[in-house]
Amino acid sequence: MRVLQAKLLELKRREQEAEISEIRGEQQEIAWGSQIRSYVFHPYSLVKDHRTNVETGNVSAVMDGEIDAFIAAFLQKTKIVQ
Repeated sequence: MRVLQAKLLELKRREQEAEISEIRGEQQEIAWGSQIRSYVFHPYSLVKDHRTNVETGNVSAVMDGEIDAFIAAFLQKTKIVQ
């Protein structure tokens, strides 16, 4: 019974790991050059999303959380939202 129980627990753990990896999707290594956005504060203001090439000059708004334009562009690019 203990062997059967251990095998069932291992099977359940593998199923959970597969489900978690499916939810997470593909992950990239965090390294130089793999950033999602660039923020320039001086001498001019610019925020650029490197995945979608969306740019804005209002850095303060982006820093305050107004990233709807970036989210919408990403969703359109990935065909999640038409």
